[in-house]
Amino acid sequence: MIFAGKLAVWCFLLGSSSTLFYAVLYVLYGHEIPAVPSYYNYVLLCGHYLTMNLLIRVLLRGFNYQVAVRACMLGTIFACGMFTAAFAPPTYTIFGCYVCVLSFFHFSEFVAISACNPETLAISSFVLDHSTDYKIAAVTSWVEFFIESYFWPDMKTVRIIPAIGLIWCIGGEILRKVAMLTASRSFTHTVVSKKFEHHVLVTNGIYSVFRHPSYVGWFYWAIGTQLVLANPLCIIAYALASWKFFNDRITIEELTLLNFFQEDYVDYQKQVPIGIPFIKGYVLEE
Repeated sequence: MIFAGKLAVWCFLLGSSSTLFYAVLYVLYGHEIPAVPSYYNYVLLCGHYLTMNLLIRVLLRGFNYQVAVRACMLGTIFACGMFTAAFAPPTYTIFGCYVCVLSFFHFSEFVAISACNPETLAISSFVLDHSTDYKIAAVTSWVEFFIESYFWPDMKTVRIIPAIGLIWCIGGEILRKVAMLTASRSFTHTVVSKKFEHHVLVTNGIYSVFRHPSYVGWFYWAIGTQLVLANPLCIIAYALASWKFFNDRITIEELTLLNFFQEDYVDYQKQVPIGIPFIKGYVLEE
């Protein structure tokens, strides 16, 4: 892993270390800590975040600064999620789990690229600015969660569905990162139109099970986030939207791969499924 990846790890941990404030409070006061954090606790959290950012600003410049400030932000968001999951009222604890899952995903995307294909590493590797549709989908899920929490709070306290969602998220996260590391330098966040010397057709490991394991992992991770939030409407919407996105993406990517690897990829298509239900990819006409 190159320096930028290591820097991201340290800054993520630095940001998430704000939970130490609450750990100390819990040790000192135990169950006397209020379920909803007081204004003073928020001041501590904000103070920690601002202090860390000031330190980063003083020590780093350029690309390293951009990496550090984003990783620290994601670490702080992860810490907020942990605190919410641990101390918020029962209706909102699952939102804390969701925040942890979301922030860790974006952090781990950058770190995984820094490990498997550092030549393509960029600020965009955090995937924080994926697309307008991605942002709209996220905000929509938050709106649904808080509306349902207000009018039907009991539906957010049933733990079986969020537990299943958390398993999906963890499984999808692991599958995607294993795929990225297995593909190594052949993995990129964008579909490339030019074949480079280091591009090889990866068919070993997890790629012997799924043709597009990184997409399979992301597909189930996305749906899992809505299971974690117990959002019935967004579970359906995310499943449909994610299916369409990956169907289009895989079709384009497989056309490129067929151009790159020709008959080798045709044989690979025949032997290994994609992994997402009802997506066939780009199939050459006989």
